[in-house]
Amino acid sequence: MAKMKFLCDAERCIECNACVTACKNEHEVPWGINRRRVVTLDDGVAGEKSISVACMHCSDAPCAAVCPVDCFYTTDDGIVLHDKNLCIGCGYCFYACPFGAPQYPKVSEFGARGKMDKCTFCAGGPSPDNSEEEWQKYGRNRIAEGKLPLCAEMCSTKALLAGDSDMVSMLYRERIVRRGGRSELWGWGTAYKD
Repeated sequence: MAKMKFLCDAERCIECNACVTACKNEHEVPWGINRRRVVTLDDGVAGEKSISVACMHCSDAPCAAVCPVDCFYTTDDGIVLHDKNLCIGCGYCFYACPFGAPQYPKVSEFGARGKMDKCTFCAGGPSPDNSEEEWQKYGRNRIAEGKLPLCAEMCSTKALLAGDSDMVSMLYRERIVRRGGRSELWGWGTAYKD
């Protein structure tokens, strides 16, 4: 079974935020939540770069490790999802995630948290595929439809890659080699191990 991963090529990202907009529109994400965001590295310094960041669907997800109710689970594809029916909104996952992926919705008064929300790799949730319940809680399930996440499909420069980790790594290695670099310098053995 393929292991699904994201990768953002900082050399190609132009900070257009098409990935952010595509995600919000596709899933009707609540106000105050961005399942994906664009971050500028070395902002204002010559040679600054931008990357698109969301849940990286880690092989050993720290959010799952700290969740006291075990609402996080990993699919056979390696996609880290969460069950909003089990989530108690404690916020441990928010603090454990190095990418800031789990977020509280900001639709109620100050201090009221609710259930966490995060990137689903467009794979829905634990509800039956493409059901109304799944749509209401998690958004569209593009993976069940045989499609890739919309954020990657909408990236005009193809900076954001998504899909089978072997294919993503092969594409990125080819880019690195064309740029005159060596792919082993980028830590591939660690980031994309099985």
